[in-house]
Amino acid sequence: MKVPVWAEIDLCAIAQNMREIRKIVSPKSEIMAVVKANAYGHGALESAKVVLANGAKSLAVARVEEAKELRKAGIEAPVLLLGYTPGAQFKEVLDLNLIQTVYSLEMAEALNSIAERSGRQAKVHIKIDTGMGRLGLTPGKSALEDVLKAARLPHLIPEGIFTHFAAADSADKTFALAQLELFNSFLEALRKAGLEFPLRHCANSAALLDLPQTCLNLVRPGIIIYGLYPSNEIRNSLNLKPAMSFKTRIAQIKKVPAGFKVSYGSTYQTSHPTVIAVISAGYADGYSRLLSSRGIVLVNGQRARVVGRVCMDQCMVDVGHINDVYPGDEVVLFGSGGGETIPVEEIAKLTGTISYEIVCMVNSRVPRYYLNQKGQ
Repeated sequence: MKVPVWAEIDLCAIAQNMREIRKIVSPKSEIMAVVKANAYGHGALESAKVVLANGAKSLAVARVEEAKELRKAGIEAPVLLLGYTPGAQFKEVLDLNLIQTVYSLEMAEALNSIAERSGRQAKVHIKIDTGMGRLGLTPGKSALEDVLKAARLPHLIPEGIFTHFAAADSADKTFALAQLELFNSFLEALRKAGLEFPLRHCANSAALLDLPQTCLNLVRPGIIIYGLYPSNEIRNSLNLKPAMSFKTRIAQIKKVPAGFKVSYGSTYQTSHPTVIAVISAGYADGYSRLLSSRGIVLVNGQRARVVGRVCMDQCMVDVGHINDVYPGDEVVLFGSGGGETIPVEEIAKLTGTISYEIVCMVNSRVPRYYLNQKGQ
């Protein structure tokens, strides 16, 4: 690569992960692949093409802007908007033939009104909040009445209904199972009232792996598509392969004495003569400042420690123990290179966060290079 910092995305890995997911999903269940947040940093368009070619029937994003990019690129598959959509964008939802998540009767009525004025019908999925405390109607008599009213609106097509688990990625499944029971009870109440949605879904990545009973007739894998597990408490026999490697280059090599101060605030000082490599990635690229004097990178296939504070566009690494290091050499921030790997989960642990955030943080100014485009 001729750039100072980049991300490599292995499309064959995404294809393999989709095939692994298909193995544990009933043939009766459709796969809706979640490609929001630029496919968790992996590139929504390229990822969407791969998942649709490997078993996904539909896609899910968070916002209209994300869906618009897919439509502009010629993606015609059904796309569900999972998040909040302002009423001012409802016409665009119709123009782009998107499926809108609805989580209140008022929202349903507003969308119905826009659809009526446009002479069209809007597909919707109703969101039920069974314990996440986020978007959704809370199960009960009022919610039941609201869903029945929304489903009768003449310019809405009530295609689906779903909920989302708050703790399916925990070892203790008690709360997830309680959510499932509540959701199923609500679906049964709707059936008794004469309403059954064609699509019913609640299984996210963690539920797919650990709770097969949550796989209704549609499932929503997200992070596992990209080869990462939802948490350290979730492990499965699936042969998942991480798809992203985040890389940079050495800009300069410095031989320094003991007592040499490094980076802003002079928070790091060498204890002995060594060699410092200045590398061309910083927090503006998505390499967290929390990795200051903590991060580990790969240089020539060997681990080296970040020293001093991570800067906006660079950071420094002690490479005194590694032979034959030169400006221009490749450095792996996470992922694989030189026959070795720094797992995303390791970086997440060092920064006190989750793997989702680490891959999503890789900035838009970092170019993505897609590997194995013909082998997917």
